[in-house]
Amino acid sequence: MIVEQIWTANSFRNFNYLIACPETGEAIAIDPLDHKKCLARAKERGWDITRIVNTHEHGDHTGGNRAMIAATGAKLLAHYRAGDSIPGIDRGLHAGDVIRVGHTVELECLDTPGHTMCHVCLLARGEQPALVCGDTLFNAGAGNCHNGGHPEELYGTFAQQLAELDDDTLVYPGHDYIINNLEFTLDREPDNRRAATLLEEIREQDPDHALVTTLGM
Repeated sequence: MIVEQIWTANSFRNFNYLIACPETGEAIAIDPLDHKKCLARAKERGWDITRIVNTHEHGDHTGGNRAMIAATGAKLLAHYRAGDSIPGIDRGLHAGDVIRVGHTVELECLDTPGHTMCHVCLLARGEQPALVCGDTLFNAGAGNCHNGGHPEELYGTFAQQLAELDDDTLVYPGHDYIINNLEFTLDREPDNRRAATLLEEIREQDPDHALVTTLGM
């Protein structure tokens, strides 16, 4: 499995993703807000985008759908209850559904309410597990519940699902918030040495080559 994390450099600090099968070149686009960058990267790598997955219904994650579909003919996948807020869904996703990409990639859908009530994360199991987590989980932080979510549901998602995943699971979030999140941590926990050390290590990082954390980290 090949994961391309695409930095949009917009004011919302979005990451977009392409996940591709190295054998066939088939790819899916996840939350491709910056459709131009996603299409350019796919062309550069020789990949064929066949499907789009929206992790949830917010416009900074769905805003590239129409242009991406027009350019590729890709089918649109999203939470099975998101039809009223995401136009044109071709397949509604339930917990446990599997998205297969080419010959080598299988992504399990997790129903992860909290940031919104129609949120999915995608889990790749195997030798190197990985989680594409939208706005549920960020590097060094959790999603908010201000626009259609609920904190008790978000807590349940963390306690009952994410906490059960392997510590070496790679984290691919929907935004680059790590510096703000670490600064927030240190404001609340000024003696948190691990947070302080990590902040110094990544403070000057280029988001085009961002640190990919793990759940254990």
